[in-house]
Amino acid sequence: MTDTQLEGLDLVALQRFLGDSGIAVGGDLQARLISGGKSNLTFEVSDGVSRWVLRRPPTAGLTPSAHDVAREFRVCAALQDSAVPVAPTVVLCEDESVLGAPFAMTGFVDGQVIRTVDDLEALSGVQVDACVRELVRVLAALHAVDHRAVGLEGFGRPDGFLSRQVALWARQWERVKTRELPDLDRLHGLLRDAVPAGSRTAIVHGDYRIDNTLVAADDPGRVVAVVDWELSTLGDPLADLAQMCVYRHPALDVILGEPAAWTSPRLPSADAIAQMYSAATGTALDRWGFYLGLANFKLAVIAEGITHRHLAGATTGEGFAHACEAVPPLVAAGLAALEEHR
Repeated sequence: MTDTQLEGLDLVALQRFLGDSGIAVGGDLQARLISGGKSNLTFEVSDGVSRWVLRRPPTAGLTPSAHDVAREFRVCAALQDSAVPVAPTVVLCEDESVLGAPFAMTGFVDGQVIRTVDDLEALSGVQVDACVRELVRVLAALHAVDHRAVGLEGFGRPDGFLSRQVALWARQWERVKTRELPDLDRLHGLLRDAVPAGSRTAIVHGDYRIDNTLVAADDPGRVVAVVDWELSTLGDPLADLAQMCVYRHPALDVILGEPAAWTSPRLPSADAIAQMYSAATGTALDRWGFYLGLANFKLAVIAEGITHRHLAGATTGEGFAHACEAVPPLVAAGLAALEEHR
């Protein structure tokens, strides 16, 4: 624990709120920033006895439907007793007068994040294979959860999910674009005209890949918590799988600002991962080109949004100005997927 003065985190106000909420605090709070800028700000908070994780939106440059910590908290609370490993929920504060924005706190889960190529290098080939199999298993387990049984019946609107996703990310593009890209507009039009007539419904994570999980420090083949649920909803599980697969694109390195573990050639190809999921769940990959096109479209808009927030002065750290460079190759990949899987 290091800082008591962190942008977006007033520890005096937080300690007062925790006390008023009946959460025992053993001493003065200290905190450190775990990650910030590209997504929600994430802090490790401690009173010297207990450790928690606090998530709140960035301090500026917000985009609608993103950074929803209440959504993250709700899905994690619902999954507490499921086969999907999540952090224990502690408290949700939607009163913006406390920290200037809503925030959510969970218990701190010990584990390792495999984020970069260097992190991956510490693993043997056997461990890498086991980790990928576990990631696919956990995603399949999430999609198998009965959302009604865990209290998430109103968590999203599954009817028309795919067409709304196409429209949503087109609107996001209009809000965050830093230039005109005719190919992106073309991809949007093709997706709009190719939406499958029907789809399955499941709880979807929306941002699933290796570094949005914590794996056991002594066993990378065991996921101890799935994190970063801000894009979760009720929707088509194949869209979730496609997003996981599209994250294998080298453009992710540009978006994250570092060589990502998930883009490493040591991992199975995107096609192999999709087939692993299909075999594990018995799900046919029908209209797979559309799903890949949508996933590329979504990631392209997210990349542009990172640079948009950087230009608005809303990011903490480095590498954000170049995220938009990932947009053209992702758009090209989306167009190619639609063409290949006609």
